[in-house]
Amino acid sequence: MTLSTHVLDAAAGRPAAGVPVTLERRCDDRRDGWTVLATAVTDDDGRVRDFGPVHPGVHRLTFDTEALSTFYPEVAVAFVVADEGHHHVPLLLSPFAYSTYRGS
Repeated sequence: MTLSTHVLDAAAGRPAAGVPVTLERRCDDRRDGWTVLATAVTDDDGRVRDFGPVHPGVHRLTFDTEALSTFYPEVAVAFVVADEGHHHVPLLLSPFAYSTYRGS
């Protein structure tokens, strides 16, 4: 299983380049414990194309959005990896709202 992400800056109308992103996996024995698996920075197209292999479990992407938003200095998105294949978790950021979904 693989994982990618894409950050879109809706206020600027373009991909968000240079956003630091941290991938974590929740520890099986503690709901509040997380292990950092990888860190990356979005490319010129606002993408992190491959975090490498991920295994089943609860994961979290934390986006350092402070440079893009004065209201949301970071956005954390938790999700479950349960099936085979590629997982794509985009983030659409605007000044006072954000959305995410499982992409393709």
